Amino acid sequence: MTQCGGTVKKLMKRKFLHFFTMTGIHRDAPVGIQCLQRFSSWLCPRWQINRLRWYQASVLILTYFTYMTYHLTRKPISVVKSVLHQNCSALPPPSFVPADDQWCNWPPFNTNDANTLLGTLDSAFLFSYAAAMFVSGMIAERVDLRYFLSLGMMFSAILCYLFGLAKTLNIHNISYYLLVQAGAGVAQTTGWPGTVAIVGKWFGNTKKGLIFGVWNSHTSLGNILGTIMAAEYVENDWSLSFVYPALVMGVVGFLVFLFLAPEPRCVGLTVDRGSPSRQQRRSVDEDEPSQVIVGDQTASLRPNRHSANSPPYQEDEPSEETSLLSRRPRGTNAVSLTRALAIPGVIEFSLSLFFAKLVSYTFLYWLPLYINSSTALTPRQSGELSTAFDVGGVAGAVLAGVLADAAGCPALVCCAFYALCAPTLLLYQWWGATSYALNVTLLVIAGVLVNGPYALITTAVSAELGTHSSLSGDSQALATVTAIIDGTGSIGAAVGPMLAGVVSSAGTWSYVFYMLITCDFMALLLLLRISRSEVMKIRQDRRLASPRLVRIE
Repeated sequence: MTQCGGTVKKLMKRKFLHFFTMTGIHRDAPVGIQCLQRFSSWLCPRWQINRLRWYQASVLILTYFTYMTYHLTRKPISVVKSVLHQNCSALPPPSFVPADDQWCNWPPFNTNDANTLLGTLDSAFLFSYAAAMFVSGMIAERVDLRYFLSLGMMFSAILCYLFGLAKTLNIHNISYYLLVQAGAGVAQTTGWPGTVAIVGKWFGNTKKGLIFGVWNSHTSLGNILGTIMAAEYVENDWSLSFVYPALVMGVVGFLVFLFLAPEPRCVGLTVDRGSPSRQQRRSVDEDEPSQVIVGDQTASLRPNRHSANSPPYQEDEPSEETSLLSRRPRGTNAVSLTRALAIPGVIEFSLSLFFAKLVSYTFLYWLPLYINSSTALTPRQSGELSTAFDVGGVAGAVLAGVLADAAGCPALVCCAFYALCAPTLLLYQWWGATSYALNVTLLVIAGVLVNGPYALITTAVSAELGTHSSLSGDSQALATVTAIIDGTGSIGAAVGPMLAGVVSSAGTWSYVFYMLITCDFMALLLLLRISRSEVMKIRQDRRLASPRLVRIE
């Protein structure tokens, strides 16, 4: 009787597994994907599609809009600064307002040191972001990234809404604003390690500079949309400048929870980590791998068997064994912080990003106010003009990725951008305010040169270092390495706006630009050693590739 019962259980189990594999429905898949799978299997049961490509496209789109909303909710504070403290003497006061040179400002930002207070708000966000990033990266290695991202987006949206709620509730206590900004900084650390790790697991290394360059435009697009959305309401009701971005982020977070597949295993796709087939071995032998140099070693862009984002992903034939593997969590070993730091190139790129992100975030948080103070433009017009910098950032991310793919030398590409960036910033400080057209032109060029290396280091370089050969088989370093690099850069992002607030209050804006140019040169110097290794490797490859002359006597 017991044997009969066991046989019945096995038959039921096989039928259950057969139903899920034949219909393409997997229990670990997000709820929204399961519904789509059931609908598609009912509507078009014989419709053959490349499931891997469809899932890759959906992951790329969802993670793109995910991180776009993270920057969408960061940007409003830079636009609202121009109305929290402004030149009241240039505005006609209403009849019921008493004669006061601070009547139009929002307490507690109605003092002479308002720029310092506004810089403190930026620092509260960015320092908490930088400190929490290291912890967030290690957490991301150990939890389901779909829940990690959707919860982080929910809390970020709530905190963004709370900042705008301060105007509705007439809150004037500086502690409230500091606490909201610090909490937002912690919540926003879920975005970068989560999205980069997911994209790294779904896409191979080939041409990843281009893929990540196009994908990384979400940062600039989020800044642009956040600026436009905030500028629309900043002069009438600045609380709405925070409410609507928060609403958008909440909606996207819900879609992430429903549809984002954090790794191929969740939807029944597996990674072939065994020995390659005869055809694969032939293609590997025939194709020359492109190289990316990190530290003193070279890491092949061709996937290795230990990489967390190694293609090809194989869609196995439906069987009981494969289906069980597709649903069972696999044991993974997350690397320690010290081991991740020991990867060649991590420290150099992290410190370089410290200065690159300092420059980028100073523009992010202070550019609208600088334009408003150096020109005759209104706060709304200043915010809209500042989007030219982010438009250049989109082009810079793609250009840096393409050049890194073509040359195989990311550090050298970064150094070239840094070298051209310093004179561009000086030209903008001298002549940016002379005409609107020149202002736009120089801002676009500055955006290309500032955000190009920043985007390259935080995406393609981070993903390459996260699967470095020195890990000896550990495949769970993507989020940790990404968090180390971006966390170090975030410390610079926290220092930059704070120093800009202090320097602009104590002196003139020209000193802020001199500070940014100095930081640009520091970022360049930190990558000189790796750039030298890349140049030597290129020369060595050319010598090996050139035909040898044989003397015939």
